Amino acid sequence: QVQLVESGGGLVQAGGSLRLSCAASGRTFSSYAMGWFRQAPGKEREFVATIIWSGRNTYYADSVKGRFTISSDNAKNTVYLQMNSLKPEDTAVYYCAARSDSSGSYYSRAEYDYWGQGTQVTVSS
Repeated sequence: QVQLVESGGGLVQAGGSLRLSCAASGRTFSSYAMGWFRQAPGKEREFVATIIWSGRNTYYADSVKGRFTISSDNAKNTVYLQMNSLKPEDTAVYYCAARSDSSGSYYSRAEYDYWGQGTQVTVSS
């Protein structure tokens, strides 16, 4: 089992920045990649970004490219999501997720095995 704990959410004005953190514990050696998803009220949970632990390859949703940056600190088993130029439409609960292997799409939530409890991000206009 892998346990994931997110932190760093909050309220920010449009154009502002936030940094989310996700600390992994437990059987972290079984984790191949970690990512971020988000879910706004009344909407499906959607992919935001993923990073591969080894090699640090990254993948982003088109809606956040150029504004969000995912990074990792392997020694701390922690993944970060730096969010800049935030927009009201970025308002959502942000979830950290881990996957065990590289099979399947990085963009599909079905391919992720472990999830955090979520952290609220609210962007005011």
